[in-house]
Parts: sequence; structure tokens; C-alpha cells
Amino acid sequence: MEAVKKRSSYSAKPAHPTKRKSRNKEFGKRGEDAAVAYLERHGYEIVARNWSCSAGEVDVIVRDEHTIVFVEVKTRSSIECGFPEEAVTVHKRARYEKIAAYFLKNYECGDLAVRFDVVAIVVISSHRALVRHHINAFQVS
Repeated sequence: MEAVKKRSSYSAKPAHPTKRKSRNKEFGKRGEDAAVAYLERHGYEIVARNWSCSAGEVDVIVRDEHTIVFVEVKTRSSIECGFPEEAVTVHKRARYEKIAAYFLKNYECGDLAVRFDVVAIVVISSHRALVRHHINAFQVS
């Protein structure tokens, strides 16, 4: 009699890299949409979404009274690998500072203060998420 091989608990093939990127991009866009809705509900004026320059791209730029705010949105499906806001590295912060400099150089913003926020989203179900808004999440050096 032939022995039956035990099937591994993970037998599915990993998603094709292109499909995975597409899914991740769509997941990130949904997170950004949720962040924008959250910011609008809290009185922020949306100035730009996915604004890019040679230094990179900022997810959302908003105005909060006399402050221009550059917002990084991080969305995760779980906290197994840490909270979303923990993914905003020193490198990412430095890049945001450069992006802000380009934006402020090219757009008339008047005499506004500058701030960097992070909106961290953990998706709980298809229609629910935990949203954490970290105001002034990091300072420019």
C-alpha cells in the first residue's frame, strides 16, 4: 500500500507579481480614498492627491486653516507586520521634506505653516477600518 503524502497547509501558488502589484495598488487607493473622506469630514480642504515631482509623490496635500499639510497614507490588512504608521521610515520622511520644498516653490501658498501628518488605516472588514490620524507625525530637519 502506498503511503499518503500529507499536503502542506499552504498549497496555493503565490500570486503572480503583476497581479499582486495590481491588488496592492487598488488596496492602497481604497485606503487613500478612505483617508480623504476622513480628512474632509474633519474640515480639511483637499489641495491635491498623488501630487508628484522629481523627488517623489505625496499621497494627499490638505489645508488646515493656516497650515499646508502633507499627508502620508499607510493602509494594512492586519497588524501582523506592525502598525501602518511604523512603515514611514526616516528615508520616507526625508523624501517628504524634499517633495514639500518642490510643492511650496512651485505653488503660491501665501504665508502658511507646513506640517507632516500620517493617516494609518487598518482594514477590519470590507466596510470597516480603524483610522488613526497622527497630526504633526514628524518634523523637518
